Amino acid sequence: MQERSSVAELAEQLRRELDRYSPGGKLPSSRSLVERFRVSPVTVSRALAQLTAEGLVVTRPGAGAFRARPRVPLAVAGDTSWQEVALSADGAADVVPRTVDASGVTVCLATPPPGVIEFSGGYPHPSLQPEKAMAAALSRAGRRPGAWGRPPLDGLPELREWFAREIGGTVTAAEVLIAAGGQSALTTALRALAPPGAPVLVESPTYPGMLAIARAAGLRPVPVPVDSDGVKPALLADAFRATGARVFVCQPLFQNPTGAVLAPERRPEVLRIAREAGAFVVEDDFVRRLVHEDAGPLPRPLAADDPDGVVVHVSSLTKATSPSFRVGALTARGPVWERLRAIQVVDTFFVSRPLQEAALELVGSPSWPRHLRALSAELRARRDAMTAGLRLHLPELALPHIPSGGYHLWLRLPDGTEESALTSAALRAGVAITPGRPYFSAEPPAGYLRLSFAAVAGAGEIVEGVRRLRAACDEVL
Repeated sequence: MQERSSVAELAEQLRRELDRYSPGGKLPSSRSLVERFRVSPVTVSRALAQLTAEGLVVTRPGAGAFRARPRVPLAVAGDTSWQEVALSADGAADVVPRTVDASGVTVCLATPPPGVIEFSGGYPHPSLQPEKAMAAALSRAGRRPGAWGRPPLDGLPELREWFAREIGGTVTAAEVLIAAGGQSALTTALRALAPPGAPVLVESPTYPGMLAIARAAGLRPVPVPVDSDGVKPALLADAFRATGARVFVCQPLFQNPTGAVLAPERRPEVLRIAREAGAFVVEDDFVRRLVHEDAGPLPRPLAADDPDGVVVHVSSLTKATSPSFRVGALTARGPVWERLRAIQVVDTFFVSRPLQEAALELVGSPSWPRHLRALSAELRARRDAMTAGLRLHLPELALPHIPSGGYHLWLRLPDGTEESALTSAALRAGVAITPGRPYFSAEPPAGYLRLSFAAVAGAGEIVEGVRRLRAACDEVL
């Protein structure tokens, strides 16, 4: 957080000073900028890179940085209004209109302004990422024989084998496809399993990115409520009968956003109900590696106890590593595997081989289990710090469930609270939060918000963020 802030501040200062130099004029050396502003060489390098990306500065290796010459004026923009008609007419014949709404996803991907505490982030803070281990793995991977060649379409055999072992049961490497992260795998699964216009059963509330995938494919999300023990089997059976759906998407472990774990007695019920409906269960096992230190033994993935090919399993390394380490797996049994494979090949060809090689190097190194243990302990400490702060300073925000895995808390707002008003007030107070509305495919039963404790620098920022949220609540509630 401090490094990002320093880069932004230095870039702004240099931006203001550019008028001192004529076009093509040389800027001070990096060494002099380090001494003048008392920042690190890395900060100077990143600030200059930012100005270069904006077209304000040109860098020449061995010569330094120079003010860029004025750009040639762009041609007058054409008239693109015709596209409104073309794009709206494109889906006129669809049973369910395809809508591409990424707002529920971008709120988790957006970088807050400098000084704003990020309770909205969906990925671990750099301090939680195994940056040195990833860099070493990528370096070793680049030197592997054939590392820059074309990989097998299904993924590297050793990496497929690793993911199969992680799932357990009778799952084999032959049933695993390497995917470019969980979002890509979910997209492939829904396209493979349901035709446009079809209903797809989803947990309520659920991950907004999955709802966006479904709607972009012309599918109709149908909500099935969850409680602290996961999806309710009786309501799931009712939903299958009422809709004729052939797909149910769920997160049985540390569900997003509630943090619920599917209860042991419900696990076989979910599989039985889906099997009797002739339907698939897409298991999004997205945070198994973000278990907290006090969680105890975890239940196996549903796919590990599924001999009949009901479950299509999705997992990823991204949440436990870095947003840019986009390596995951799509696992299925039976004829559906070929359809999944065909769609993935058509869409992406294959996942970058150097990245697959780096994933193998990472998960096979002694640093991987050490990283997971450290991450587990830190996530528990952050969860406890946020929980304690909320209970002390914001008791009016109900916290129905404290998860033992994942990276966020799900809070119910007092009746009558406007989520949008609280979100805006929080941002003015210097803390970014996520409203609950995008997590529901139908009308929500109440107002909610989701608070992430993974994207901040540490417990100190959590304490300060809760204090700022208290000020926002005082303004709105």
